[in-house]
Parts: sequence; C-alpha cells; structure tokens
Amino acid sequence: MALITCETLTLAYDTGVVASGVSFALERGSYLCIVGENGSGKSTLLRAMLGLHPISGGRLTVDPEARKKGIGYLPQHTPAQRDFPASVREIVRSGCLKKQGMSPFWKVSHKRLADKAMTRMGIDHIAGRCYRELSGGQQQRVLLARAFCATGDLILLDEPIAGLDPMAMTEMYGMIADLNREGVAVVMVSHDVSAAVSYATHILHMGKTTSFFGTTEEYLATPVGKQFARREGGSYGDWSPKTAWDAPSIGGILDVRAAPDARSVLGARGVSRDRGLTASRRRGGAASERGGRDA
Repeated sequence: MALITCETLTLAYDTGVVASGVSFALERGSYLCIVGENGSGKSTLLRAMLGLHPISGGRLTVDPEARKKGIGYLPQHTPAQRDFPASVREIVRSGCLKKQGMSPFWKVSHKRLADKAMTRMGIDHIAGRCYRELSGGQQQRVLLARAFCATGDLILLDEPIAGLDPMAMTEMYGMIADLNREGVAVVMVSHDVSAAVSYATHILHMGKTTSFFGTTEEYLATPVGKQFARREGGSYGDWSPKTAWDAPSIGGILDVRAAPDARSVLGARGVSRDRGLTASRRRGGAASERGGRDA
C-alpha cells in the first residue's frame, strides 16, 4: 500500500475551489516537494493529509499504520508562534504528546527521544532557553525537532526555510535530507524550486487548473519544469501564467511524452492522462532503518 494516495482530489473553502484534479501515489521513504503558484492549494493539501481540512471531492488516503505511528508536522511560521513563551525542551517534548497518552508525566523513553532530537538538530545546548528569545533559524530547528519526535514514517513541512538566512537554509535542508535517508518520508511545500530539484525524489506541481506528479527527473524533462528550475530561488510571485498555464496548448507545456512514466492530470482543457508510476528509484539512497491558507 502506498503511503499517501490522492485520486482526482478537490479542495475548497467557502470562497471557492483552491485545487482540483490532484492525483498521485507516494511510496514509503520518498521525498516529495510540492511547488506551484500562490493560492494553488499547497498548504491546504498538507492540512488535508493531517485530517485538519475536509476534502470536497475525490479520495485522499494516508496509510493507517503511518497515522498510528504519528505524523510529524512543521507548519508555516507565524508571528504568534515566534513569541511562544515556553522552553526549547518543553516544545520539543510536546511532539511526544500523542505517544504519551493520558499519563501526566513524561516517560523516560520520550525524554530520551526529545534529547536525541535536540542533539541531532544542534540545539541541545539551548534546551533551557525560552523559545521566543531564539533566532529564526534556531526556532525552525526546534520545530523540526518537535516534528521528529512526533513522527514514525512521515513528516510534513510547510515552507520550513521561509525567512531563514542562506546558511540556516542550507543546514535545514541537510537535516531534512538526513531524516529522509534514514527512511522517513518527507512531504515539503516550498517555493525554492532549485532546492526542490536538488533534494526531492518526486515533484508535485500544483496550478489553479492543473497538476503534475512525477519523479524529479521526469519533472525536469517537461518544459514547465525546465522553466521553473532555471529561476534562481524559485520565486513564483512575478511569474506570468500567460507563459505557461494559459498557453494555447497546455498539453505541450506538461508533455508526458517527455516523461513517459509520469502521471499528469491536465484539467484545464478537460484532458486526462493517467499512467502508473513506480516510486522505486530514490535519490541519495534510503536506509532501511528508519496556519493561514496557502503560501
């Protein structure tokens, strides 16, 4: 069974549909990066995977065993989160709350897990400091450590490098890649396309009327993948949709003939091309061990 399966998924708010026709299947240990225009439903899709947002159509399935083990989640960083009055140790341990059950005291195993996560993220020396006093990069490390404590097989990250300086960004990407190499599946929303194609095994490109899913190599074989990968920093803010999604022949932009094993759903013109995808190939190898609306 795939870790996550979406079949012609539709996501909406009271104000209207934000994503439709989203289809993909993600295997265990994969590294999926979700990219696309602002408002295309990327963050909403993460919340739907967590069961925090209802789906309006189609089907979304997350492996029950993964849910049972726990899903790590690092949401978009908000001003309220940055000012949270708790110690680093308390926040990291809170990732074990689901495993803790009804016990009012932390179990020794959970304390050790939190200590391991803090050491791993390089924040063990500031365990007693107040979270609100930390830099943006340190705060993101704390939240990643918390997500690590909560997860077994799957971690969901929503713009984890937003607002970080280049060095902190590089370190954060390295930590996420290390988790993936140990067998934790990563699903990350990002505007940083250059990093996405460097680290991810798979890309989900979400548009307001279309979506593409395939391996990183397949994505880069499409004209739209080449176009976005060329943009240093991957900013979508000033990109004109007339150059791609609204082109006369949208089938020529996401041309699955250039990526024969990809699954592409081209909903804008009522065209659907659905082909099986095997996620057996992984970049970098994997050991067998182990909010607002949208950006």
